[in-house]
Amino acid sequence: MTVEEIGGALFVSVNTVKTHLRAVYRKLDVSTRRDAVHVAVQRGLL
Repeated sequence: MTVEEIGGALFVSVNTVKTHLRAVYRKLDVSTRRDAVHVAVQRGLL
């Protein structure tokens, strides 16, 4: 999903979604969504 679609589905602003995505990327020590998914799968989070 795009950031806009995520925000719409959760009834939050695009900026809120971006803020949360940045926090997740920081915690997983990654810089892209693809890398975040890869790391999350490796760690058994997904």
